Amino acid sequence: MLSGVLRSERAIEVNIAIMRAFVQLRHAMVHNRDLIRRVEKVEGKVGLMETDIRFMLQDIHDIKKPLEIPPKPQPNVKGFGKD
Repeated sequence: MLSGVLRSERAIEVNIAIMRAFVQLRHAMVHNRDLIRRVEKVEGKVGLMETDIRFMLQDIHDIKKPLEIPPKPQPNVKGFGKD
């Protein structure tokens, strides 16, 4: 931004170089659309795999938890204990 405001020869050269760099970047993106689509597709697959891995890790964590065995109910016998 500063190179566009300054009036020195060096600032003008830098500004032109920046504009050329953006033009090259745009051309590269246009010519590599197929590559961009493939990268986006891979990114989507990676996102799904991350979700699957997260679910698997949660399942493993749940399996490693000790089982909670409910206590056996005590028989209610009259004459012994609280009535």
